[in-house]
Amino acid sequence: QVQLVESGGRLVQAGGSLRLSCAASGRTFSSYAMGWFRQAPGKEREFVAAISRFGSITYYGDSVKGRFTISRDNAKNTVYLQMNSLKPEDTAVYYCAADSTSSSGSRRLDEYDYWGQGTQVTVSS
Repeated sequence: QVQLVESGGRLVQAGGSLRLSCAASGRTFSSYAMGWFRQAPGKEREFVAAISRFGSITYYGDSVKGRFTISRDNAKNTVYLQMNSLKPEDTAVYYCAADSTSSSGSRRLDEYDYWGQGTQVTVSS
């Protein structure tokens, strides 16, 4: 098992930047591909980004491609989401998730075994 705790969410103006962190504890962090998802009020949870177990493969949702960057530091048991050029439509609760079965990660929510509690990101216009 792994426990995930997100941090870094806050209120930011449009055009600004934030870096989210997700700290993992428990089983060896490099055993998991990692993903970030987000959920806005009244909307379904959507894929944001994923990274393979050792960071060699990354991919992104269409709405964040070119603005967000996912990375990981296995020595620190942490995955990051650098968010630049933020827009009001990026406002959501952001969740990190761990995938124990796929080495490269997935865009699918149901592929992930463990989830954090989320961190709120609010982008003002």
